Amino acid sequence: MPAHILITGASGGLGGALARHYACPGVHLSLWGRDVARLQHIAQACVEAGATAQIRALDITDIEAALSAIAQDDAAAPFDLAILASGVGDIRAAGDAVEDARLVARLGTVNFTAPAAIAAALADRMAARGRGGIVLVGSAAAFHALPFAAAYSGTKAGLARFAQALRLGVRDHGVTVTLVSPGFIDTPAGRKVPGPKPLILQPDVVAARIAKAAAQGRAHLVLPWPFVVLRLLDRLLPGFLRDRLLLSLAPPERG
Repeated sequence: MPAHILITGASGGLGGALARHYACPGVHLSLWGRDVARLQHIAQACVEAGATAQIRALDITDIEAALSAIAQDDAAAPFDLAILASGVGDIRAAGDAVEDARLVARLGTVNFTAPAAIAAALADRMAARGRGGIVLVGSAAAFHALPFAAAYSGTKAGLARFAQALRLGVRDHGVTVTLVSPGFIDTPAGRKVPGPKPLILQPDVVAARIAKAAAQGRAHLVLPWPFVVLRLLDRLLPGFLRDRLLLSLAPPERG
């Protein structure tokens, strides 16, 4: 079990489940998130389970502040494992042909630029000491060009490629990088996005699977398994059939 674990997005449904999963005697949790009250509640639950916990209220869109915090916290007590679970998802508004430009910019920062920058800073520090693990939480949507969620699928696709490249870059320095590509997760944020959610998973189940993949140093975890088949199908279908299928997946219009 890693002794010092960083979890970003810890005030969210999946981040909170990850914190609770790792909470046990001998583990110190650094919990980052935007919702202070929620962070305090999760930290208290972790302490009651025997762990020690420290919270940091931080919006990772302030990348300079996030990088400064990484340097400060890692210097005080080196991270053994970092799980970057912050993320945001949305779809285009009803009646719009494309997503709002400002939404695209925000998703770009939250889903790609910030976690990639944080992962790079952590990887550099971990490589210098020859050990450590990083988990980047992406999405199964990264492997499909969703026309109603171009920003979400596009930013998660960028994170997936970055994770692959970073893993190769630090592989010989004792650092593992794991990309996690989940399907639908039953969280408050996930429930706000309209449309069907087949094969939806509970956060505690996803957290346990992520922890197992991180411990094994796996390169990529896709869950649930049918999404592996969907990824292959997307690759194998002729272009015109793929386009038709993706267009048919649009959720009902929101009023």
